[in-house]
Amino acid sequence: MKKVSIGSWAFTGENFADNPIALDEVIAKLHEMNFDGISMGGFMPHAAPSLYDTDEKREGLKKLLADNELEVADYAADTWSVDSLKQSNEWCALFDEAAEFCSKMGWKIIRVDSGTPPIVPEGHTYEDCRRQIVLNFKHICQTAQKYGQKVVWEFEPGFMINEPKYILKTFEEVNEPNFFVLVDTCHAYMSAVVGARHIEPDVLDGGVLELIDMLKGKIGFVHVIDSDGTLNVTQTSTHAPFGLGKVNFDEVIPAFLKAGYDEEWWAIDLCEWEDPFGAIKQCKEAVDAFNAKYCG
Repeated sequence: MKKVSIGSWAFTGENFADNPIALDEVIAKLHEMNFDGISMGGFMPHAAPSLYDTDEKREGLKKLLADNELEVADYAADTWSVDSLKQSNEWCALFDEAAEFCSKMGWKIIRVDSGTPPIVPEGHTYEDCRRQIVLNFKHICQTAQKYGQKVVWEFEPGFMINEPKYILKTFEEVNEPNFFVLVDTCHAYMSAVVGARHIEPDVLDGGVLELIDMLKGKIGFVHVIDSDGTLNVTQTSTHAPFGLGKVNFDEVIPAFLKAGYDEEWWAIDLCEWEDPFGAIKQCKEAVDAFNAKYCG
């Protein structure tokens, strides 16, 4: 069976802007609920590199995780303060800082996005933009290679390159051995079925299953959550708890396995859901059920 984690960002962000849940509280709650790990947000007030800038602080975080019997499944690098097209050097530098921090913590999978909204700037073409994003991705992969880390790119409506054909093309153009695609089941539905915020429309007749098949052998990490087919207030996919959306997990989970997904985690993503503490138990039960059914 695969291990199960949940993104710590479910307890920060839009819904907790004035009252984010402290990382030690999140970790204690996940231990209580028998999670195997945490998908760690690399931003304030959780595991930002600047918060753990000494060996003593880093060892304290390691001990907190060990005491609560949690592994770190993946790390979300905080590169959101800059635009990857307008400030490529700064964007890459933020990743470099995250990669160095992860190397000191012993964490091996770093999640990124393309770093710019799906709007082509005036005076540029979509190909111009994709070309720069490919260069950015190549740079961060080469940095991560120094530390033996895997980079996983999460496509979504909130960021540029969300069309299935360009997801595949961009992956192929990056062409680095430690670069993989992170498939979030909610974003996959919005990309392949709804076509949300596509610059060039490209939905698939076969929907999510066709997209997973297109990415066979290229999937480095998976976030599992439902989709009701809408965008949230931040203009990315609404991450609906299991059963409140349209994703058929009895089809999707076997499709991931058939596509060669061999990472040891299913990561629940309740990003910006208004009541994550109210939904977490049901989500964990849903993942435990399909994990036992298909990975037992």
